Amino acid sequence: MERILIIRKSMIAFGCGLVGVLPVIGLLPAIVTLIYWRRVLKMSRGQWNPAAGYLRAGAFLALCGLAGTTLALLLFIAQIYD
Repeated sequence: MERILIIRKSMIAFGCGLVGVLPVIGLLPAIVTLIYWRRVLKMSRGQWNPAAGYLRAGAFLALCGLAGTTLALLLFIAQIYD
């Protein structure tokens, strides 16, 4: 049962990561993705996760989205003070 939960949470993390890659709009899904990523890593310690690729891809997309949001925010602030 636990392996099914690990796979399901990995797939949820990937789905949230797809939305999380959008700057600003995907801020909350990106944070949720990283929370799921950390929880799945803890749960799957010592076990094979067949959906590990999806988990890594979701985390990567979430990090890209957070970087894009940060960059957009910095550019917005730079425009205000320019």
